Amino acid sequence: MPVDTRLTYEDLLAFPDDSRRHEIINGEHFVTPSPLRKHQIVVIQLGRLMAEFLLERRLGEVYTAPFDVILSDYDVVQPDLMVVLNDRLELVTERGILGAPNLVIEVLSEATERRDRGEKLKLYAKYGVCEYWLVDPETETLEVYSPSESLQAREHLHSQDTLESLLLAGFSVPLRKVFHFER
Repeated sequence: MPVDTRLTYEDLLAFPDDSRRHEIINGEHFVTPSPLRKHQIVVIQLGRLMAEFLLERRLGEVYTAPFDVILSDYDVVQPDLMVVLNDRLELVTERGILGAPNLVIEVLSEATERRDRGEKLKLYAKYGVCEYWLVDPETETLEVYSPSESLQAREHLHSQDTLESLLLAGFSVPLRKVFHFER
């Protein structure tokens, strides 16, 4: 009988705290280096705009990495930003989110782009993420996916465009505010 050598969430919890992001996808371990400045600007700006929108309307909560999204015992990821709307708030625990957030946002980097566009897109589709945004701070573009419908981007937006979410009715933001520290 073959032995299952895939890592589990329990294995992940036993890793030493080294200030890096550790994830497992289908039991395979991935380590992500610290993000660059432009990456951080995008995460801060999108997180702030999203938090203001959600709080004002009492729609749900936004979380930033590192915060575990536990999709299965063999699939634990730490997206850059996660939005959990009221209908899924029971999934949120002190340790992480036990299931699929409504919206996942990954900010691309050279180290993560292939995985974010490949394995993670498929993973989010499999587990029921409603909307998935891939943000590229270098090209100042944003792609919107509805993974449950298709693994193809529904929208390709540029810094001069305005982002409007189908999932979050009323959320509208000029992308220039995402890519630069602006009010």
